[in-house]
Amino acid sequence: MARWALPALAVLVVAGLAAAPQQQTSVRLAFVNSQAILQQTPGYAAAESTYSKELEGFQSEMLRLRQRLDSTVAAYQQSSVGLSASQRQTKEAEIRRLQQQVDQRSNELRQRAQERERELIQPLEDRVKAVIEGIRAERNIGIMFDVAAPGSGIIAADQSLDMTALVVQRLKAGQQQQ
Repeated sequence: MARWALPALAVLVVAGLAAAPQQQTSVRLAFVNSQAILQQTPGYAAAESTYSKELEGFQSEMLRLRQRLDSTVAAYQQSSVGLSASQRQTKEAEIRRLQQQVDQRSNELRQRAQERERELIQPLEDRVKAVIEGIRAERNIGIMFDVAAPGSGIIAADQSLDMTALVVQRLKAGQQQQ
């Protein structure tokens, strides 16, 4: 009798679930365009300008390093015919060291540029996220999508679900209060 009890109980549970009224849970959806929001966020233009100026400095340093390497290689190529084998080896080793220094400095500058961009943009992104979360909670929205996110897959949506303008409005209102 015990071996029939478990399957019978399972059938009763499944039948009870099927007979129970289905609860309809509707999840409210909305979307934003984070790129449009960020570009309109107070302080973004100043951060972008600062980053652009600093990036120009990084790029000019890289250009100087590349020019130095190129001129060293060109000088070697012009004089290599008249050099002894040991002198060529010495010059080639010097060029390799210089190439490594240029590559290392290039990586350092690229990393520094990325860090600086995060330093300038992260506080703005945090403010945007806080406002989006506040609107999501206030309007009881279950999920908010970012149509600007790579691979969002959203190709069309009801524009009444777009919260972008509201987020920008709140960000600007918050900036005026500070």
